[in-house]
Amino acid sequence: MATLFIADLHLDPGRPQITALFERYLADEEVRHADALYILGDLVEAWIGDDDDAELPARIAAATRAVREAGVPVYFMVGNRDFLLGQAFAERAGLTLLDDGTVHDIHGRRTLLMHGDVLCTDDVAYQAVRKQVRTPEWRAQILAMPLQARRAFAAKAREDSRAHTGSTMESIMDVNADAVAETMRNEGVTRLIHGHTHRPAVHDFQLDGAPAQRIVLGDWYEQGSVLRVDADGVELRGLAAT
Repeated sequence: MATLFIADLHLDPGRPQITALFERYLADEEVRHADALYILGDLVEAWIGDDDDAELPARIAAATRAVREAGVPVYFMVGNRDFLLGQAFAERAGLTLLDDGTVHDIHGRRTLLMHGDVLCTDDVAYQAVRKQVRTPEWRAQILAMPLQARRAFAAKAREDSRAHTGSTMESIMDVNADAVAETMRNEGVTRLIHGHTHRPAVHDFQLDGAPAQRIVLGDWYEQGSVLRVDADGVELRGLAAT
């Protein structure tokens, strides 16, 4: 039995092959016989609200609910693209919502689970925007807009994000090592799993003289990426989009 982790799928109608890969993987025997499936944020390219009547949210809900109905818990943590996802969709999709920074016991090891964006503290401009859009007032204002207006707003936000990414040094957009160490120390853990940076890797390092591990999940822009954790260890692998 294994616990599975995915993140940063950025599902979008413009990349139907990735949505199809997501659906195939969730129907796979590995998922249907897992201990649990964790989705650590940015499931979609843009989430405009639980009332979105487009096809993609319905397909996502059908796929994740089928996993839950097979007896596998599906945990979901919002990212920077889908932070407007709420309890209404979670119930429809069979998801259990997790706060960013949740600690779960994963095969006998306390593990800190995060989307990862709050660890990118060198990106001051991004952190300022993140703080603004996470307020209840901003959320209420956006969700009060008509669906079409929200779609237009999301498209503009994606353009702004691409512009910021294109003009910012890659090192600034990665996690800050001191922020990682401080966060893990505060939570009393020696293993952290996160996404957001799109730099899949298993980093082994020393934290206050003890062995520690930071695992970064890969994105699904061109292929899939899955972390499998079981009693024998961890395996981070890709999935081909055929």
